[in-house]
Amino acid sequence: MSCCHHYEFVEGGDNAFTVDASTLTFGRGCLREAGDRAAALGMRRVALFTDPHLAALPHVETVRESLRKAGLDVVVYDEVRVEPTDGSFRNAARFAREARPDGYVSVGGGSVIDTCKAANLYASHPADFLTYVNAPIGDGAPVPGPLAPHIACPTTSGTGSECTGITIFDFESMRAKTGIASRALRPSQALVDPEVTATLPGAVVAASGFDVLSHALESYTARPYTRRPAPDNFAQRPMSQGANPWSDLGCAEALRLTGEYLVRAVRDAADAEAREQMMWAATLAGIAFGNAGVHAPHGMSYAVAGLVRDYMPPGYDADHAMVPHGMSVIVNAPAVFRHLAAQAPERHLDGARWLGADAAGATPADAGEVLAKRLIGMMRETDMPNGLSGVGYGEADIAALTKGAYPQQRLLKNAPVDITEDLLGELFTDAVQYW
Repeated sequence: MSCCHHYEFVEGGDNAFTVDASTLTFGRGCLREAGDRAAALGMRRVALFTDPHLAALPHVETVRESLRKAGLDVVVYDEVRVEPTDGSFRNAARFAREARPDGYVSVGGGSVIDTCKAANLYASHPADFLTYVNAPIGDGAPVPGPLAPHIACPTTSGTGSECTGITIFDFESMRAKTGIASRALRPSQALVDPEVTATLPGAVVAASGFDVLSHALESYTARPYTRRPAPDNFAQRPMSQGANPWSDLGCAEALRLTGEYLVRAVRDAADAEAREQMMWAATLAGIAFGNAGVHAPHGMSYAVAGLVRDYMPPGYDADHAMVPHGMSVIVNAPAVFRHLAAQAPERHLDGARWLGADAAGATPADAGEVLAKRLIGMMRETDMPNGLSGVGYGEADIAALTKGAYPQQRLLKNAPVDITEDLLGELFTDAVQYW
C-alpha cells in the first residue's frame, strides 16, 4: 500500500488506519432473528425504539414478536422524531432511564437508530446533555465506558447509522445540526432486511439513496489517512480517519450499485432487485464512511437542514418543516465536487465512471465537471430539488448558511483541502441552482 501514490506517507502523518464495524446480518427475513440475537447478547428487558409511523407497520411487529418469542420483556418507545432534536433526544433518554432496560433494539431509519444510540448513552452514563456533544457546540467529552447492547434494524436504504458510532440531531436554540461521535455508540449488531424497503415512497428512497451516494463519494475523496496527524496513541485515532484502502473497497462497490440501481429503485417500488441492491449499497457505504468519514457536502448539510423555514418534502409523514438528510447533502454535492476535483482528479473520475458517467476522453481538468454533470443528471431523474433554491434558500441566505456550517470542523477537516469560510461561501453560492 505504501507504493500507492494517493497514500504516500508524509512527515508527521499517520502510518496506520483502523477498521471497525458492527456485526452485521444481511438478507430477506433476517428481522425474525432479533429475539434470539438479543437473548444471546444477554438482554432480558429490551427497549424497542421506533417512530409513530413505523409503529403501525409490520416490520416493528415482526421484531416485537421475535423478542417476545425469545422470552424477553419488551418496552416500546414509539415517539422518535423524524430529524431528531436535542429536545427529542432528552425525552428518549428520560424514557430509557425510567424504563431501565438492559438492552436496546431500534427499528427505523437514521432518526430512530440515532435516537436509540443517544438514549442508550445518557441512560448508561448520565451527564449534562452537552457533555458528549461534539465541540465547539458541546464539550466533546469521551464516552467513559461501554453502553448496553444495541441491535439496529434499518428500514431505509441510506443513512448507514447501523454501522457507525455517530448520532446526529438539530440543536434547536442554535438552529444548527450537530452530533455525538464515539466508537462506543456503534450498535452491537445490525439486522439489514431488504424486505423493509418495499413500502417506501419513491421520494424517501431517493433522499436516502443520495445519502448512500454521498457517503461513498465523500469517503473516497476525503483527505487520505496518511495526511492526518499521527495520534500520540491508538485511542486518539479518530473514527473519521480519512480515505484508506479498506474504505475504498466499499466506496467503489457502493457507487457502482448506486449508479446502476438508484433511479430504478426510486421509479418502481415493485423492482425488488433494485431496492435490495440499494440496501446493500447503503450497508457498504455505511461501513466505509464509518471508517473514513465524510466531508464538505455533509458538513454543509447541517446548516441546510438546521435553518429550514417552510420546506415540506414529498413522501414524508412529517408535521414540521424539514429537509431530509440525504436531500440536504446532495443539494451541495455537485458544487463541492466541481470545486475540489483538482485535488485528486483521478478519484473524481473514478466516482463519475462508477456512477455511470461517460468519461471517455476526459482529462484530469475535466474531472469536476464530468462528476457534477452526472450527479445533476441523477438528481433530475429522481425529482430532487434544484439545489438550495429548491428547498427555499437563495443568495441572501449564503452568509447564514456559511455561518451555520463552518463550526462543523469534524467534517470539514476531512475534506481534501482546507475549507475556509470564504471557500464555504463560494460552495454555497454555486449550489443555489444547477439547472
